[in-house]
Amino acid sequence: MATWNSRGLRGSALENQLNLTNDKYLQNHLALIQKIPTPITPINIDKQTHHITLAYFDQKSTVDYIGSVQGIPVCFDAKECHTDTFPLANIHEHQVRFMREWERQDGIAFILISFTHRNEFYYLTMAKLNEFWERAQEGGRKSFRIEELEEEYFIKAANEAFIPYLEYLQKDLNARVDKDC
Repeated sequence: MATWNSRGLRGSALENQLNLTNDKYLQNHLALIQKIPTPITPINIDKQTHHITLAYFDQKSTVDYIGSVQGIPVCFDAKECHTDTFPLANIHEHQVRFMREWERQDGIAFILISFTHRNEFYYLTMAKLNEFWERAQEGGRKSFRIEELEEEYFIKAANEAFIPYLEYLQKDLNARVDKDC
């Protein structure tokens, strides 16, 4: 069974930014997106700070965020990457299955990647994720390089706390409509 240790705080800056972004979207009645907590069972708790120092995951998580944007069901996962190469091992097979099923139900699924060393964010469409995933399943690269990504989905941050991903969700929707025409 998977366990959690102090490394569990990785991504907390990204999570904080997304939570602030989602709060702003809610205040402006643009979206209702909620963080989905991963259920854990504590094993060790620091007696002084009352922080969990060791735990195991009760079950596999699906994605980090689920909600609705103007009536469209949306789910996404947030990932951090510290190099120009993103290992697909950072995305679990059960997450890809979940996101594919989400899309079969007419929802929109995507991955939001923070390239921390570049201070850039990227909206990875489900179509592009499927392309990389299938390549790996067929024996190809088990990662993708930043040069393989579509330039128009690099998110231009509004400020240090706000990640305007809804603009890129709209680009994703427009591309889907154009493809269907």
